[in-house]
Amino acid sequence: METLKVTLPGRSYEILIGGGLLDGCGARIRAVTGAETAAVVTDSNVAPLYLRQVEESLRAAGFAVFSVVFPAGEQSKTTETLNMLYERFAAAGITRGDAVAALGGGVTGDLAGFAAATMFRGMDYIQLPTTLLAQVDSSVGGKTAVDLPQGKNLVGAFHQPKLVLSDTDCLRTLSRRVLCDGMAEVIKYGMIASEALLGRLENLRGPEDLPEHWDRIVYECCDIKRAVVAEDERDTGRRGILNFGHTLGHAYERAYHYETYTHGEAVAAGMVKMLELEEKQGRDTAALRRRLTALLRKFELPAGIPCSMADYREAVGLDKKAKGRKISVIEVETPGRAEIVPMEKEILFALLEETL
Repeated sequence: METLKVTLPGRSYEILIGGGLLDGCGARIRAVTGAETAAVVTDSNVAPLYLRQVEESLRAAGFAVFSVVFPAGEQSKTTETLNMLYERFAAAGITRGDAVAALGGGVTGDLAGFAAATMFRGMDYIQLPTTLLAQVDSSVGGKTAVDLPQGKNLVGAFHQPKLVLSDTDCLRTLSRRVLCDGMAEVIKYGMIASEALLGRLENLRGPEDLPEHWDRIVYECCDIKRAVVAEDERDTGRRGILNFGHTLGHAYERAYHYETYTHGEAVAAGMVKMLELEEKQGRDTAALRRRLTALLRKFELPAGIPCSMADYREAVGLDKKAKGRKISVIEVETPGRAEIVPMEKEILFALLEETL
């Protein structure tokens, strides 16, 4: 097992990474919260695999356990599902002193985390991520949110977990597509902060090589993210680099109603498109774009997704990095180094128009 610590003003929490961690999760959760009841939130895909195991471990650690299962998928990341959680928590007699455990992928973590952030104006919560994407990215840093019909993650809060426990054995049950979905965020970390990580990924044959490397991959990505979050917890500055590929990625997700492409697939295409836009501005990113494209294809991720200007405009208009007529875009000219660059929205739209 590997341990990382996220250090923030006045508080900190640990990220535990390794195989077999769910078996003893109850005792580790007991060490970070005084809750009497643990409310486990999970989805219909994860529940048959791990819910009983987690419930038994929590009970063995002295918790009363209450569980809520919602339909799997981004389509459940809504205010309707959030209200269902509130009502189920209230009906079960959950109190402010109890804790929420998010067992699953990014959707589960966002939903359960936001419920914990807002129920009783804040409850303890624990992240038990079961997908690669959640383990390397969304479980760390305290961002929680739900979607609106108009766009992704438009209603949310910052609420840091008490503990992140990433059992990498859970990755063995992922489909090939879901595993590759997470690799988009891994590649993103290489692009923005570690050329060494990019090089190691390029030395792999593809998804079949991941099992013997994923403990290290999860550790490296979390190590990068915890350093960025420690510097900029509330996403007012440097943390923006973590959004490389996401502004345009959200456009692709929204254009296809969150059904055709996964989040990672959309981010993959968004990263390539951003390098193409940099090239349009005269930057020397052609070789890096070819390098990124080859790496994405190795992990079965798209290097491009068709999208209309109308969809681009709507996504940019709702982007949290937009302020008035400008938007902060994340640019990478040298692998491992990212910059946050303010840009007029109309200039961004003109550049996008040239690529259609």
